[in-house]
Amino acid sequence: MNTITAAITAVGAYVPDFVLTNKVLETMVDTNDEWITTRTGIKERRILKDADKGTSYLAIKAAQDLIAKANIDPLEIDMVIMATATPDMMVASTGVFVATEIGATNAFAYDLQAACSSFLYGMSTAAAYVQSGRYKKVLLIGADKMSSIVDYTDRATCIIFGDGAGAVLFEPNYEGLGLQDEYLRSDGVGRDFLKIPAGGSLIPPSEETVKNRQHNIMQDGKTVFKYAVTNMADASELILQRNNLTNQDVDFLVPHQANKRIIDATAGRLELDDSKVLVNIERYGNTTSGTLPLVLADFEHKLKKGDNVIFAAFGGGFTWGSIYLKWAYDKN
Repeated sequence: MNTITAAITAVGAYVPDFVLTNKVLETMVDTNDEWITTRTGIKERRILKDADKGTSYLAIKAAQDLIAKANIDPLEIDMVIMATATPDMMVASTGVFVATEIGATNAFAYDLQAACSSFLYGMSTAAAYVQSGRYKKVLLIGADKMSSIVDYTDRATCIIFGDGAGAVLFEPNYEGLGLQDEYLRSDGVGRDFLKIPAGGSLIPPSEETVKNRQHNIMQDGKTVFKYAVTNMADASELILQRNNLTNQDVDFLVPHQANKRIIDATAGRLELDDSKVLVNIERYGNTTSGTLPLVLADFEHKLKKGDNVIFAAFGGGFTWGSIYLKWAYDKN
């Protein structure tokens, strides 16, 4: 029997209409466009303004975009993996709701949470299910409504994050295309440097936690930056070495869009030309689980069958890693 590999066969995306520019942020906190652009590379980000809509709304829209473009029957989807750090609610899985809403009623679904590495980890998980031979169509969605956990009086974090979602479909491939290798890691030392302190079992919600803004994301920017630069670059370099790839063999790098300086450091370590580094951080900011699939959606027209694509991400916790994938199709 031919070896099964797991390939991405379709991509979808969605971002809200409202654009939060650096100029608007200047009226909200003590910051300015030049400072934000120089340090992060971000010019604007999308925000889901509707108070009655959560991450599931973004995910549903991205999944529907994929289903429409790929012209697939939702009933054929075997499973849905929802990569997110901002589920609609505790306990009730956002992925389960999304699967039902898009008509994937024959699928089982669940949420996967690894902060900004959620989608990268989800790629590994989705591919493993396909490679097992038990599942033919696995829908992986990365979505986050980061505006729901951002404190817009905290200039250290509110300039970074935006809302958005992307989705990919993994299917069996018999040409050797798809996911080739992965290097995924984690280190609990990161628990203190990037977190939402309250709302979980350790510090349950209370009047005091709300008053102290402990339900908003907090980070030690310098420490996170240092770990991210080192680990994203190390993981990507190791993937190349392990697969005997040179910088000439790499067609594209798809990096997590958290900070342009982190992206540049990773690309620099791999000695990649700027033309091979796919970046859209200036338009969306850090959409957490949505970053990698949004990059794929924006640059799908550039990707060709057989291209060597390197993915890299770093997230709170800490979580990080790199994946080597051979692209499986040319966009019509």
